[in-house]
Amino acid sequence: MEKIKMTTPLVEMDGDEMTRILWQNIKDELLLPYIDLKTEYYDLGLPVREETKDQITTDAALANKKYGVAVKCATITPNAQRVQEYNLSKMWKSPNGTIRSILDGTVFRAPIMVNGINPVVKNWQQPITIARHAYGDVYKNVEFRVPGPGKAVLNYVSEDGNIQSNQTICDFEGAGVIQGLHNKDQSITSFAHACFQYALSTKQDLWFSTKDTISKIYDHNFKDIFYDIYARCYEQQFKELGLEFFYTLIDDAVARVIRSKGGFIWALKNYDGDVMSDMVSTAFGSLAMMTSVLVSPEGNFEYEAAHGTVTRHYYKYLKGEETSTNPVATIFAWSGALRKRGEMDGLADLMAFADKLEASVIETIESGIMTGDLVGLWEGEAPAQKVNSVDFLKAIRGKLEAKL
Repeated sequence: MEKIKMTTPLVEMDGDEMTRILWQNIKDELLLPYIDLKTEYYDLGLPVREETKDQITTDAALANKKYGVAVKCATITPNAQRVQEYNLSKMWKSPNGTIRSILDGTVFRAPIMVNGINPVVKNWQQPITIARHAYGDVYKNVEFRVPGPGKAVLNYVSEDGNIQSNQTICDFEGAGVIQGLHNKDQSITSFAHACFQYALSTKQDLWFSTKDTISKIYDHNFKDIFYDIYARCYEQQFKELGLEFFYTLIDDAVARVIRSKGGFIWALKNYDGDVMSDMVSTAFGSLAMMTSVLVSPEGNFEYEAAHGTVTRHYYKYLKGEETSTNPVATIFAWSGALRKRGEMDGLADLMAFADKLEASVIETIESGIMTGDLVGLWEGEAPAQKVNSVDFLKAIRGKLEAKL
């Protein structure tokens, strides 16, 4: 068959460890035989980030702003052990955090549902999409280890030098810890717009939750900004589509989510979204079956898998051992980016290919062919057949070629 043409490149961000291996396997097996693939390539593997003093991450994010659509492989965020292992000059920041900051984006994570892999929460019938605010809170905190008795004070010094607030945080009688969090109205506003726009585009209800009864200024500011933007910009559009914007306290939201049938977007602050996205993905089946898309207020998109670099499997791979690593979320990152590129450029063939690729993945699993992580979750009629990653991709290719 003639390869599907692209007019504008995707920004391709390569990554680390086992997901880097799968990244190339997916391209070789499922993309390059069928698409005249155009990408602007950035290697975000840890060695190149070290070599470029992390400038490569900034360059990739700026390219995303230029071209509008990016697809990203999972990357290592180094801790002290990784600094030693990779002989790094410093503990480089999370690439995802850097990219989110440059794009001022919101992360939307949703599970991939397959017949035969049933959610732990039996009444969940549709995916629950987590919208995670991608700025501030504990991820940009300032911390201090209090050595002994003394007073901790919260001060704000304005540009003209005036000290405001001057509140006592704690009169310490002994050692302790202090943590300072912040957020910005501009970032919260961008978060709110992204959530409302994504809800309208996907035609899903939007839930938002914080703990404003306890955090009467910090969390309440999020609530106030969401309500103000909804009333001014989106209320009429929501009503015309029969959609609901719903706010409740986060503890009440957790109870409602568990009792729900799914099928909505749940918007959360940074830390809450980090935790709840893992809870939701695990309850739906596997983190390897969780998609992630970063959406900026300007309409830029970056697609990736929600999971990490699968280090344990990578060490097995280096020893020459066979691995059964699940590539589904990474495949869906590619298909999501290709579909969005096709949508932006008016390429119906590219959009149709993305749909057929995703359908081929689902059909392969539903036929009983799957990676090891899914075997223990399988409740389908066909007997589960565990295969290695390469054979899984080949099985998907067989389904895909039948559709093409």
